[in-house]
Amino acid sequence: MMATPPAGRTELLRPDGSPVRVLVVDDESALADLLSMALRYEGWEVRTAGDGAEAVRTTRELRPDAVVLDIMLPDTDGLAVLGRLRQELPDVPVLFLTARDAVEDRIAGLTAGGDDYVTKPFSLEEVVARLRGLLRRSGAAAARAESVLAVGDLVLDEDSHEVSRGGQEIHLTATEFELLRYLMRNPRRVLSKAQILDRVWSYDFGGQANVVELYISYLRRKIDAGRSPMIHTRRGAGYLLKPGE
Repeated sequence: MMATPPAGRTELLRPDGSPVRVLVVDDESALADLLSMALRYEGWEVRTAGDGAEAVRTTRELRPDAVVLDIMLPDTDGLAVLGRLRQELPDVPVLFLTARDAVEDRIAGLTAGGDDYVTKPFSLEEVVARLRGLLRRSGAAAARAESVLAVGDLVLDEDSHEVSRGGQEIHLTATEFELLRYLMRNPRRVLSKAQILDRVWSYDFGGQANVVELYISYLRRKIDAGRSPMIHTRRGAGYLLKPGE
């Protein structure tokens, strides 16, 4: 199922209600994967880069809300990468990672424009907590104010798991509910099969993409049957949900 924040943890979302986007830049793939897993557990969208050049390319594509940046990279140092990232996104908050704990290195990172600093080895909980703080302070994300999502006459209550359209209750299975929730959190946005597999069936799901087609068809029968369609296919691109005409 789609990752959700731990019990008692308030979910952070972008101003448009979509998941927070974080870029992790570290040439240690095992560490980058571990960080990605922890951040996905927060419900965030995560991409990784192994060097400075890839970090800049990914920043242009992803437009992240925050960056976790290793200060030691194979092609350049994190301070130089920070300068290039800030050319793309001047206000993006950056959390530096480093294996060095000398005070001068810490000062250099913060002086160069980094927003915070964590020294390896670190706890994943500390990285998540610091990122949450940076996201809140920067205004890039805010706590979800309520549990009800609404797109047109379609309403979904994330707490009670109740769904209705035009006031008529709709009964969904757990997986159908998660799929609809993901679509409703991203209205009018085309979501690829890979993205849907990643969010609804977990990022390491080993199944086939046709499971997405199958569950989209299930949802259509329940959401769109006899009504103006809300779930649309963009051939070769994916699916999107928008208010019925």
